[in-house]
This record gives sequence, structure tokens and C-alpha cells, in this order.
Amino acid sequence: MKNKPIYVEILIEDTVERVWEASQNPTLHEQWDLRFSSITYLPKEENEAQLFEYKTNIGFGIAIAGWGKSVGTFHAKDNSRTSSLHFGTDNLLSPIKEGKGYWKYVPEQNTTKFFTQYDYDVQFGTLGKLIDKIVFRPLMGWATALSFDVLKRWLEKGDAPSAQYLRFFTHWIITLLFFFVWIYQGLIPKLIMMHPEEVALTFALLPLKPSQAHNMVAIIGVIEIIFGLIWILYRNKKRLLGLQLAILPLLTVSAIVADSSVLSHPFNPITFNLSLIVLTIIGLLLSKDILTARRCKRVR
Repeated sequence: MKNKPIYVEILIEDTVERVWEASQNPTLHEQWDLRFSSITYLPKEENEAQLFEYKTNIGFGIAIAGWGKSVGTFHAKDNSRTSSLHFGTDNLLSPIKEGKGYWKYVPEQNTTKFFTQYDYDVQFGTLGKLIDKIVFRPLMGWATALSFDVLKRWLEKGDAPSAQYLRFFTHWIITLLFFFVWIYQGLIPKLIMMHPEEVALTFALLPLKPSQAHNMVAIIGVIEIIFGLIWILYRNKKRLLGLQLAILPLLTVSAIVADSSVLSHPFNPITFNLSLIVLTIIGLLLSKDILTARRCKRVR
């Protein structure tokens, strides 16, 4: 079964001319489009299609280069515009072999409906099609939609794309860190290892029998794992950050009250939790108006 083409649409409160310039000028385009690290127009012959080269850095000094061709543009009487593209790459690191698509710009009162649709053939036969369907095509659709949101904020608010991406990736690095910390703290020292210090601190804080303290440590471990999973599943990260900012000082004080000797340990509750508190505050400062692909329509 043939995969559906990738379709992304967004409304931008700006003129068609400004959206056109930001997406057709390669110097501007490469600033907001997550799919490309650089776009270079090649010398153009009269009455010939505009050719360009693109490059996408994938890390560790590795880049995927490809070619593109602007096969036609159309300016309608209602001021709507269309730009058609033909693109591809010979790089074996890319699932994409060759594809076609278009960008369309439609004026609607004081906004521009900006949308794209594109499709491509993949390399590596059946295996390439499977990887594309499960991983690469959803990733490309998400990257396109996220990039459209960057363009929208840039034109409407003047928020530079580099600053937007810095906030976005910092926000998600912090989110993934808290996901890992809570999962690890609940799973390793509490459920798998049942560390004696965890049991001792719980026994000192609560009026429990030794066997009950072990059970309570296990329960706390499960709660921490659930809280870690919520960091990935729950969308309102600002609310989680606020909750965590209240929890961490309480956990710090509780550990010190239970056994003040922990303050002499390396990476003790003061140094460890203080680091998490600072990261939580940074996360709160960054959590306002984070980029999202959900702002775009993904079907016609």
C-alpha cells in the first residue's frame, strides 16, 4: 500500500509576499526549516529551472547533501502563489531517493494560509519502505510542521528561529533528564536494589516496622516511576515543573531530618536536589510558548 503524501498547513498573520520571501529566499529559508542546514542556489540560465543544493547535518560531522529544482511557480489573480519542486539525493544515508512537492500561499483576509504537500520514493526496496513508514515519514512530517510553527512565530512576533530552537531543545533535554532521574531513582535504589539507606531513611521518618519500611520503599519507588513516565506523557510541562519545585525542597528537608549524616556524603541531598531545583527553575523560565507541531493541520 502506497504511503500518503506529507501534508502540512498553517495560518500566518502576515502577507503572502512576506511568507513567500521567507520561504523562497534560501538565506532566510535555511534559518527556520529544521530539515535543512544550508540551501545554496546554483547559477541560473535564462529560461531554465532554478537549481539548488541542500545539506542536512545529522551530527558527528556527518551531513546528507542533495539536489533540488524549482520546476515552476504560478501567481494567480487573487494573489495566491504556488511553487513546485523536484528533489532527491544519491546519499545512501538518506531513505529518500527522489520526490516532488509544492508550496502554496493563499491570502485569507489578514492572514496567509501556507501549506505544502510532498511525496518521495525511498531507497533500499521493501526494507526502506518499512523504515520510511514507521520512522522516517512521521519524523519528516513532524519536522515540517515544527518548522512551519517557527516560521509563523518569526513573522508574527519577530522571534528569531535560532532562539526558538534553543528554547525548544533545551526544554526537551530538561524534560528527558527529569524522566530519566525519576525512573532511575524509583527503579534502581528502591525496587531492584532496595538500598539499605533508602530503607533506613524511610524507617526514621515514618512510624513503621522494618518489614513495613521495605514495603513503603517499594511503594515510593513505584510512585517515582509513574511520575517519571508522566514527564513524557503529560503535555503541560509547566504544571509538572511547578509541582516538582514544591516537592524537591520537601524531599531535601525530609532526608536531612531523617539522617543529618547524609550531608557528609558525596552527591548528597543538598547538592543533588539543589541541582535539580535550579534545572526546574530554568525549565519554568523556558516553558512559556514552546514550539509545537500540533499548531499545524496535517490532513487536507
